[in-house]
Amino acid sequence: MITSPQVLDGRLLERLRGAVRGDVVEPGAPDYDEVRQVYNAMHDKRPAIVVRAVDAGDVIATVDFAREQHLPLAVRGGGHSVAGYGTCDDGVVLDLGRMRGIRVDPRARTAHLEGGCTWADVNHATHAFGLATTGGIVSTTGVGGLTTGGGMGHLARRCGLACDNLLSADLVTADGSFVTCTPERHADLFWAVRGGGGNFGVVTSFVHRLHPVADVFGGPVFYPLDAEVLRRYRELVAGSDERLGALLVVGLGPPVPFLPERWHGRPLCGVVTCWSGPEEDDEHIRAQLAALGPVIGQHLGRIPYPLVNTLFDELVPAGLFHYWKGSFTRGLPDGALDALVEYGPATPSVQSVTVVFPLDGACHRVAPEDTAFSYRDADYAIALSPTLTTREDCETHKGWVRAFHRALEPHAMGGGYVNFMDGDDQDRVRANYRGNHARLVAVKRRYDPGNLFRLNHNIAPCGIAGPGRR
Repeated sequence: MITSPQVLDGRLLERLRGAVRGDVVEPGAPDYDEVRQVYNAMHDKRPAIVVRAVDAGDVIATVDFAREQHLPLAVRGGGHSVAGYGTCDDGVVLDLGRMRGIRVDPRARTAHLEGGCTWADVNHATHAFGLATTGGIVSTTGVGGLTTGGGMGHLARRCGLACDNLLSADLVTADGSFVTCTPERHADLFWAVRGGGGNFGVVTSFVHRLHPVADVFGGPVFYPLDAEVLRRYRELVAGSDERLGALLVVGLGPPVPFLPERWHGRPLCGVVTCWSGPEEDDEHIRAQLAALGPVIGQHLGRIPYPLVNTLFDELVPAGLFHYWKGSFTRGLPDGALDALVEYGPATPSVQSVTVVFPLDGACHRVAPEDTAFSYRDADYAIALSPTLTTREDCETHKGWVRAFHRALEPHAMGGGYVNFMDGDDQDRVRANYRGNHARLVAVKRRYDPGNLFRLNHNIAPCGIAGPGRR
């Protein structure tokens, strides 16, 4: 049922407009329906206002406004939150989408990024200097949500997670303070934002470490969905150079020209490759991929690194309906492979791709207690999602993904990656952070004792998680 959003007092709104340079969009405004939308169409919320911030001053004013008026506050970067935490009903949405400035320092190999940047923005700016850092696998994903959640991507085995490459961050905390955190300054907050999500403030800018990555050998290779192919993939990753990024995908054949038409819509698996090593080894990588099983389609070649980050873009544009679950595993146990083979054929749509992310290499060279992201002993993260074109179809297929997730649980590590958690996973927050949870609660209590930043996978200052808990 569609309900009307809360109407705020006009005098309060005028005072807020006087404090910000960006736009304050109310219900009834011509662009209201456009600016309230988020990536996952399952979340059709109607906020009382949307503030389209242009600088840190706007962020401070908006945080102060939401706190003083006791309104729910949703913070939106790229808007890709699976659980829909970039929007809310009858509250304030702080949209950072206009804060997308970037400054690359090629000598220091760093990038200064405003809080609303997407990975497409970052990759475009850094590639001009032959540099890159770990980002997501969909270019429209926001830097903020991905980095503060941990941050997996094609370069993770070589360069570590996105949060491992974070050198400093500017935040606006719940009391409206502007804080720069580094390993030396506000070190507790710097530790917490590297995996603890949006629980501690609004990150208005990041400084990321960059690595010398320009062109890569990459693209997808597809095979029949067979347990033997998956076992060979597992062996390939375990024995390969860390410069080989190799995501495993399971789903239905996409309608792409390099895949025979008879395979369109049929169950298969694939490896999306990103080899960032020397070009003279490209053919060796191609041969290793060919050895995994019968190749039914491939599109491999030397390409700019930013292009690898767009390979999923057309498959999953904004406006589809998603519901997600996620797991970590040590190795890829045979039972987990059996579950992929069993549930893969029932994938409900071409867009509903199961993705397996390798997390070894550089990810393992950070101790579990060094960042809030604690799963440094995990070798893989698995993301499951029915992704459909209608809400009804997505609701119908939630049972498939829940059963799939239950089948993986005996072979998984208990918690999951926060960026793969949906809104009904609040009871998993403690397990997601394991031994780091108590320390995160202490940081939360220091910087946000009133739990203003609660629209997330919430680390409550009282230590008891729950939707909207204050």
